[in-house]
Amino acid sequence: MCQDGEWAELGGTLADLLAGPLDRARATIEAALPAALPGPAPHGPFLPPIDRQEIWAAGVTYLRSRDGRREESGHGPLYDHVYDSDRPEIFFKSSPWRVVGDRDPVGIRADSGWDVPEAEVGLVLNAAGDVFGYTLGNDMSSRSIEGLNPLYLPQAKIYDRSCAIGPAIVPSWAAGPGPFEIGLRVLRDGREAYAATASTAGMARSFADLAGWLFRALSFPAGVVLLTGTGVVPDADFTARPGDTIEIRCPELGMLTNGVVAVGCAPADADDG
Repeated sequence: MCQDGEWAELGGTLADLLAGPLDRARATIEAALPAALPGPAPHGPFLPPIDRQEIWAAGVTYLRSRDGRREESGHGPLYDHVYDSDRPEIFFKSSPWRVVGDRDPVGIRADSGWDVPEAEVGLVLNAAGDVFGYTLGNDMSSRSIEGLNPLYLPQAKIYDRSCAIGPAIVPSWAAGPGPFEIGLRVLRDGREAYAATASTAGMARSFADLAGWLFRALSFPAGVVLLTGTGVVPDADFTARPGDTIEIRCPELGMLTNGVVAVGCAPADADDG
């Protein structure tokens, strides 16, 4: 745990914090602060700030996301309905062991020809569905695969290195309720290949609404991370490439940085680019 450059041991796991009520988790964190010591970050790999939490995601929560889905497919009315419907699109994104952290590469599928990062605010929810904190997420997506058929969404979204989380969790009482501005930048050969920003103020749905739908028929005893959708969707002439560097920034939540690598293999008769 870090605050203002000072580090402290919590003496427990994130799952322990998220299993109980929010006020108890806050008290545990605040009790550890007096023992915090100034100094550099602890040595070791940049692990994602999760332990037993599944990652779920919401889609088509911004108007730009709806338009992007329409651009990539011949199923525009379907995405209009998802955007306007009372029930949101919520899907499973990643098991915790598949998630990568800050400075660990994300992947693009070798059998896809059109791939983009999706910069998102992640809600870290406790077992009761309360917002314990916020983090940044990169919901890597194959637009070519989902564009072929919306039923291919699991293949477009769920594969090795398709989800990055980090660099840390900012408690909800420290970050405030938002809105949050999110910036996405892609560097290629040392130059900026793409950059854009969005604000969660542009979401068609609230954080509380999305969390409520996720918990309607699911329980998460160790908590869960819910990515809330992206308002930054590159135009059709952009695709991520191996060797790129992706930066996702938010003033309140820090910066998540990941290189890009190819994962899997492309069959000789691949027909989707």
